[in-house]
Amino acid sequence: MSLVQPRSHHRKEILRVVLAISIITVGIIHFAKPGPFVKIMPPQLPYPLELVYISGFFEILGGLGLLMPLVSVAAAWGLIALFIAVFPANINMTINNIELEGVPHNPALYWARLPLQALLIAWAWWYTRNPNDQPGASAVAAKVEAIVNRKQRNV
Repeated sequence: MSLVQPRSHHRKEILRVVLAISIITVGIIHFAKPGPFVKIMPPQLPYPLELVYISGFFEILGGLGLLMPLVSVAAAWGLIALFIAVFPANINMTINNIELEGVPHNPALYWARLPLQALLIAWAWWYTRNPNDQPGASAVAAKVEAIVNRKQRNV
């Protein structure tokens, strides 16, 4: 493998980190401020608060996993499943025009949000290939290993 990766692989790895950090952040918000997520939960689902916590946990887990080459493919598939699983809440918010504090109340924005779920699914799907076939993943692993080795030497 060449030491110099094509620019597209570097962009893909940057976007991996952006997706991971975004998902981890949203997962943390599920625990810090669960109210809005509970509010958009379809009323047919039992235990809305618990489901919010479960989805937040799996968002954090999926985001962290996406950053680890050894489990990044499984994490990407898990995020795809999660994005599909939480979609009914987005539909419920849109159909019932549920207002959320801090979110601009605009039904057109709610409807525009729905197709973005497909974009998130596609973004995660981009990382479902075997990490060994993703030159950037092995580069990330090598960098992490170098950092860990450096820290161990400094201890």
